[in-house]
Amino acid sequence: MSGSLCAVFFSSSMPRPQPTARANRHSDPKAQVRSLEESDLPSLVEANPSPLVLILDCVQDPHNLGACLRSADAAGVSFVILPKDKSAPITDTVCRVACGAAERLPIVRVTNLARAMDKLKELGIWIVGTGDEATQSIYEIDLKGPMAIVMGAEGPGMRRLTGERCDFMAMVPMFGKVECLNVSVATGVCLFEAVRQRHGLGVKG
Repeated sequence: MSGSLCAVFFSSSMPRPQPTARANRHSDPKAQVRSLEESDLPSLVEANPSPLVLILDCVQDPHNLGACLRSADAAGVSFVILPKDKSAPITDTVCRVACGAAERLPIVRVTNLARAMDKLKELGIWIVGTGDEATQSIYEIDLKGPMAIVMGAEGPGMRRLTGERCDFMAMVPMFGKVECLNVSVATGVCLFEAVRQRHGLGVKG
């Protein structure tokens, strides 16, 4: 299973460090989460000529979801798409872990994720899915231009219909003994490879 992007749930029995006062300052308790609908996709794309979109296919652990949103905000993601069913809701826990990203990012909750992906493609956005069945590394795919990156759920990864809507499939190469990355870690890896490409970052000779 080399190159897998699978993830595991945090165990509820494991003790968690309590957030510090400094961490809490990242999130404004008066801010509102910007929850949008599928009908808002055209205006979101129009407002971002070359958007970078994150699609989370049924990420169910609130800590994973919050961490994914935090990485998305740091990477300059234009908006995030989540299915309404089988995904973690935007709770206080998600907002706390996201450190303000849940309130800053436009979050689109859709009834039918496959249909929303079709709409993105109609709007000129290429879609890259992730999974261990991919034959290309995320580092081999051109992530510049209008682009959406899809991350699957903890354990099972992307659903079949989601995968069928992707234009490309990518995996993160694995060189150690672990078989997969946590979904929030894999999200950060993929998003910041897009950042590297889109902003011309790299080693200069």
